[in-house]
Amino acid sequence: MTQTAQDKIDRISRGSVDKFAERRDQLAESALLTLSELGYARTSLREIAQNSDFSHGVLHYYFRDKVDLITHCVRRYKAVCVQRYDEIVATAQTAEELREGFAAGLAQTLVEDATMHRLWYDLRAQSLFEESFRPDVHDIDQSLERMIWRIVSRYAELSGTTPYLTSAPTYALLDGLFQQSLLTQLSGQADSAKRLRAHVRPVMGRLIHDQ
Repeated sequence: MTQTAQDKIDRISRGSVDKFAERRDQLAESALLTLSELGYARTSLREIAQNSDFSHGVLHYYFRDKVDLITHCVRRYKAVCVQRYDEIVATAQTAEELREGFAAGLAQTLVEDATMHRLWYDLRAQSLFEESFRPDVHDIDQSLERMIWRIVSRYAELSGTTPYLTSAPTYALLDGLFQQSLLTQLSGQADSAKRLRAHVRPVMGRLIHDQ
């Protein structure tokens, strides 16, 4: 086989893979609303299909099972979250600007994307029981920890100091604060986002050494 013929086969193969991945993304986007509203335990591929424009057979062709679909959905959403906060890190010129941008971003997503965050915490809790969830949950959790660490490290740098804690406890502290606020938001407490934003400011100050 000539190199030109092989290159053509490779291009066709890559195109098929890209189209398959694109279709999975489209299906996941359609399924997100149902999943985020009902959660893991109360949904099946059939129920998701009934609430979307796609048949059960189509979903089952592109996703092995419900676990495959849910983890794909959450991975996509969390990747968008990471990119959003990385943009805050990239554009902030001062420590105060970074702190306020981060706090505002958390407050905004708490209100606008509460059900999506609920799905993530549902998935993470299910991984304690469902071994098949664990690799994906671990990868997503690690990406979020790295994202938080980039924020805090840059905040310390702009403040002319260094982080007080290491990456893991820093992530655990801020994630716990957000999860607590999510619970109050879902419980109907209208000031949850405002209180989260107010809490983040002093917490960020405690995460770095005194100047």
